[in-house]
Amino acid sequence: MMSLASYASDPASGRGRLYAEAPAPTRDDYQRDRDRIVHSTAFRRLVYKTQVFLNHEGDLFRTRLTHSLEVAQLARSIARALQLNEDLTEAIALAHDLGHTPFGHAGQDELNGCLRRIDPQARGSSTTFSR
Repeated sequence: MMSLASYASDPASGRGRLYAEAPAPTRDDYQRDRDRIVHSTAFRRLVYKTQVFLNHEGDLFRTRLTHSLEVAQLARSIARALQLNEDLTEAIALAHDLGHTPFGHAGQDELNGCLRRIDPQARGSSTTFSR
C-alpha cells in the first residue's frame, strides 16, 4: 500500500466505531464500510433510479448506480494521486447518491421550502429537528 499524505485519514488512528465490532483480519474499517455500502439494499436500488435520460443516445440511459460507480472510480484515482485514503474516498463516492429525495432537485427544493416554513433559519439537508 502506498503511504498516505500527512493530511489523509488513517483508519488506524480514527475515532473508531459507534458500536464496537471485532476487527476483520483482512480489511480495515474503511474497506468494511465500502463493502457494506456496495451490498446494501439502498445502494442496489440505485439501478432503478434514472440519473439522466438523453434521447440522442438511443435506448441507452444512465442510472444512479452506474453514475455512482463511475464517480467512485474517478474519486479513487484522484485519491491515489493526492495520497489520500482510497478506500475512504471510494466509500464516500459510492454513497453520495444514497438518500436523495424523490423527484430529484425539484423534490429537494420543495422539501427545503417546507422546512423554511417550519423554521425560517432552516438550511436544507443540514437542518436537524429535535423533539
